[in-house]
Amino acid sequence: MSTFHETAVAAAIAGKLPFGYPVIPTPSTDPGAAGEAIAVTFTGTPGARIAIQIADPSQLDDGSPTAQIEDRLHPIFEAAATVLGAGALGTPEPVDAAEIFAQPGTQVFDLVDAEGAVVARTSVRIDGGPSGAAPGPQRLSRIAGVEMELVVEIGRTRMPVRDVLSLEPGRVVELDRAAGSPADIKLNGRLIGYGTVVVAEGDFAIRVERILDGAETV
Repeated sequence: MSTFHETAVAAAIAGKLPFGYPVIPTPSTDPGAAGEAIAVTFTGTPGARIAIQIADPSQLDDGSPTAQIEDRLHPIFEAAATVLGAGALGTPEPVDAAEIFAQPGTQVFDLVDAEGAVVARTSVRIDGGPSGAAPGPQRLSRIAGVEMELVVEIGRTRMPVRDVLSLEPGRVVELDRAAGSPADIKLNGRLIGYGTVVVAEGDFAIRVERILDGAETV
């Protein structure tokens, strides 16, 4: 099965989680887990087994701090299920995170905040459906309303803590990119192309110069 469904489900979960700040789903390099997660089974074509683990439930800004975590996450699972189309969503239930994250065919995503801290994790295992199916217009329409973060990066640098503490207005910080070089275009933290920074109606904008091969499968 293509990773289209897994990525789309993770994006829907990231866009719906009520943290009060944006979180970005990134494929995890460490599928191991400890503690408890909440999982649900979706029966459809394709079907899926989806799990969510919140690092600190008190950070959820949903107005229901005393409710069961299963109930608080139910709307999130419903949003994820819309990506998969028609089907039946089961009842969320606590599971052992280590067991469900390590199941064969499961893709694990870290949900990170702007500082790169992992505030939640989700795992998605797609069951059934035509293997390697291309995301046609009907599938794409299911996630048309899901917001994804598009970032334009003109360069970066590394600095010792002492230099960071000495920053002050007027200080020039040199980046690792020559003037005139194209900027990186990143979708949910993944490089998808390059572009030129321009001004459009008084605001900065990016003119796309190149989309990398395979970016359609992000």
